Amino acid sequence: MNALQTVSSLIYLISAVCYVLGVHMMRSPKTARHGNGLSAIGMFLAVITIIVTIIVEGTIDSVGWIVLVLGLALGILYGVVKARKVPMTDVPQLVSLFNAVGGGAAAVIGIFDYLLKGDGAALSLAFSLPVFLDVVIGGITFSGSLIATGKLSGHVPGKPITFPGARLLNIIVVVAILASAWFMMASPTNVWYVILALVMSLIFGLLMTLPIGGADMPVVVSLLNAFTGLAVAFAGFVINNQVLIIAGALVGAAGTILTLQMADAMNRSVANILAGGFGTGDSDANSAADAVPVDVKETSADDIGLQLAYAHNVMIVPGYGLAAAQAQHEVAELAKVLTDKGINVDYAIHPVAGRMPGHMNVLLADVNVPYEQMKQLDEANPMFENTDVSLVIGANDVTNPLARESGNEISGMPILDVDKSKSVVVIKRSMSTGYAGIQNPLFSMDNTQMFFSDAKKGLQDIVAATKQYLE
Repeated sequence: MNALQTVSSLIYLISAVCYVLGVHMMRSPKTARHGNGLSAIGMFLAVITIIVTIIVEGTIDSVGWIVLVLGLALGILYGVVKARKVPMTDVPQLVSLFNAVGGGAAAVIGIFDYLLKGDGAALSLAFSLPVFLDVVIGGITFSGSLIATGKLSGHVPGKPITFPGARLLNIIVVVAILASAWFMMASPTNVWYVILALVMSLIFGLLMTLPIGGADMPVVVSLLNAFTGLAVAFAGFVINNQVLIIAGALVGAAGTILTLQMADAMNRSVANILAGGFGTGDSDANSAADAVPVDVKETSADDIGLQLAYAHNVMIVPGYGLAAAQAQHEVAELAKVLTDKGINVDYAIHPVAGRMPGHMNVLLADVNVPYEQMKQLDEANPMFENTDVSLVIGANDVTNPLARESGNEISGMPILDVDKSKSVVVIKRSMSTGYAGIQNPLFSMDNTQMFFSDAKKGLQDIVAATKQYLE
C-alpha cells in the first residue's frame, strides 16, 4: 500500500465515522440538522479524496474530465437550487426524486464496470453477483421512486392502479430477472443480458409501486430509500470503494428500520403494503362525501378563539392539510400567542402524518417550534384526557376512531386519541375522506366542532380572534 492509498483509507475512515455519527444525530429533531451537516462533511471529504486519487493516478482522459466536471456542476447546481426553493409541501416528492437518482446512478455504475471487466470468460461470482444486485435494485428503485414522486405530486393518481393479469406479469418479470442473472454470469460480454436485467427491473419497479395507494406513501418512500442504500452499497462492492459500501449500508439499514416502524404505526406488514390496493387518494372536491351531515356542528373563528383563550392545555394535531396550505407559520404564531399568556401548548404528531416519515417534524422545525412541544403518538395519547382543546388541522385517518373497531380499512392502526379531549376543533376544507377512503366519525361526535376553511386562512382568523380575547 503506497502513501496515497494509506491517506485515502484514513480519510475514508473519517468519512465513515461522520456518516455513523450523522445518522445517530438524526434520531432527534434537536440534533438532526447538525447530523445532516456532519454527514455532508463526510461525503465532501470522500468526493475530494476520489478526485485527488484520479488526478494522481491519471485514470481518466480529457473527455472523462469534461464529463466528470460537467456532471458535478449540474448536480450541485440542481441540488442546491432545488433544495433551497422547494416548498415544504414538496419535500416528500423531492426526497423520492433523490431516491430515484441514487438508485439510477448505482445501476449505471454496475453496468459500466461489468462491461469494462468482461473479457469473454465467465466472471467470478464475487464480482458478478454484486453487479446483478446493483443493477436490479437500482433499476427497481429508479422507476419505483419516479412513480412515487408522481403520486406524491399529484401527476399520477394517488389511488391504487391495477389491471387484469398484473400478478401473472409480475411472475414473468421476476423469472426474466433471474434468467438474466444466469446469462450475465455465463456470458459477460453480451450486453443484451445486462439490458434485459435493467429493463425487467424497471418494469418491476413500476408494477410494485402503481398498485400502492396514497395512504401507504410514507412507507413506500422509506422502503425505496432503503433500496437506494442497498444499490449504492452493492455499487461499492463492484468498484471496491469502501465509502460507498459504508454509506450505502447505513442508508439501507436506517431505511429498513424506518420502514418497519412506519408499517408498525399502520398496524400492517410490509408485505401487505406491497400487495397494494389500499387507499383511494384524496376525495374529489365535488364528491358526495363533501356534503355536510346534519349531525355535524359547525363553528366560527371567533368561537374557537374564545375556547383557546380560556383553555389551560391545548393540543395541536397537524396533518397533511396543514402542509398543503403552507400554514406552519400561522400555527406557530397561534401557539406563541397562547404560550405567551401561560397556556400550555403541545403538538401531537402521528408517525405517518403527511407524505413521508418525519414530515410534520420537519415542517414544524422549519418555523422554530420548540422540540419539547412535539409529542410523538405514545407520548401524546395519555395527554388527551387532560386537554381542554384539541385543534386538528388537516388530519383525517390518523385521528379516526374506526381504527379501534374491526372490519374496516384502518382496523388496528394506532391513532391519536383526539376524541378523548374535552373539546375538539377540526379545521378542514370539506367533509372529503382521507387517503383510506372512509369517513371519520370524530367529525360528528358531541365534543367536536367543524371549522370549514383553508388551514392558512382559517388559522389567520383564529389568531386574530384569540388575540382579542387575550388582550
